[in-house]
Amino acid sequence: MKLLFYRYGSICEPDVIDGFQELGHTITEITTEITNKTLTPQECIQIVSKVLLEHPVDFVFSINFFPFLSEVCQIFKLPYLCWTVDSPVMELFATSITHPCNRIFVFDRAQYDEISPLNLEHVFHLPLAVNVKQKQNQIQSVSDAVHKKFTSEVSFVGSLYTEKCPYDKLHNPPAYLLGYLNGLMEAQLRIYGGFIIEDLLTDEMVETFKEHLPGFFTYPYDSYLTDKKTAAQLYIGNKISAMERLRVMALLSERFSVDLYTASDTSSLPRIHNRGLAKTLEEMPVIFYNSRINLNITSKSIRSGLPLRIFDIMGCGGFVLTNFQPELPEFFTPGEDLVFYENLEDLACKTDYFLHHEKERREIAENGLATVKKFHTYPIRLQQMLKLAFGA
Repeated sequence: MKLLFYRYGSICEPDVIDGFQELGHTITEITTEITNKTLTPQECIQIVSKVLLEHPVDFVFSINFFPFLSEVCQIFKLPYLCWTVDSPVMELFATSITHPCNRIFVFDRAQYDEISPLNLEHVFHLPLAVNVKQKQNQIQSVSDAVHKKFTSEVSFVGSLYTEKCPYDKLHNPPAYLLGYLNGLMEAQLRIYGGFIIEDLLTDEMVETFKEHLPGFFTYPYDSYLTDKKTAAQLYIGNKISAMERLRVMALLSERFSVDLYTASDTSSLPRIHNRGLAKTLEEMPVIFYNSRINLNITSKSIRSGLPLRIFDIMGCGGFVLTNFQPELPEFFTPGEDLVFYENLEDLACKTDYFLHHEKERREIAENGLATVKKFHTYPIRLQQMLKLAFGA
């Protein structure tokens, strides 16, 4: 099949391209947005329409949902396939979600449950995947000195969310609201496997929250998005992620040697080894392979699904210690493929345990690699996608 891949710079786009090509499909790419983030939807429509007229394809594909692509495909009578890798994706609430041309694949089942009623026959749940070949080739290609450079007892690759936390714009909220939100966030921090925020926000609280948060996000076009969903997922969920990651880093760095690969400010974490940003394709696989324990701290806005980090670590042959997510037992065997923690005390105990049980740690990492090789590569996942989209 021939497809048009609209790219914006997601880190998994090269892996998806490799997967489609391995399956024998022909790809035309639009990459304008990777370098020009000021494009308007109208300009994007013109660019895509021009390419479609010059290069007929069987379907259009993107990572995450672009409403303008759905509009174009509706006009051209072409299937539009997309696969979410982030959460929340506010564009999923655009009214164009209802177009019959859509074939929308959502990695987080909680997000799927929210979106699928808007287009029941054309929204699907599909977990993420990993490019094992690329990861293993990169690991094998680097020198011993590079392996040594990226060796860690405990490591985490990712943002602390402190530098991109829109909740922090909240200005002079009433004491009752601030107290309630603080209590709500503390409660959510102690819950793994469920997201309680939206259910415990009243409409009145959301209105007050909006009044005290300058520039509260409003989707610019017709949509099904509610202010309650925005407050819960975009603002409060994001803040909880920042709080949790800071607490995890502070706790573990008091007891263990922890390397953090991030652009976030770590001045409040004096014992953390801030190693700066890691290059996604070149350095990250080497870090995952050479870290005795790789942490995954799932963003709270990912309410049930497994983030890309888990698949990538396992595809590198790394050992994963992750928070619990409801979908985790569906795809991996806890204790055999990876290990999850139930709370911060459990995290510290399991970190200590696996730093002192090397053979068991290595066996789990090897099992995890074998599992993703067998069930969770991009060609496997893309075949599943195409079968769901076209019934072939």
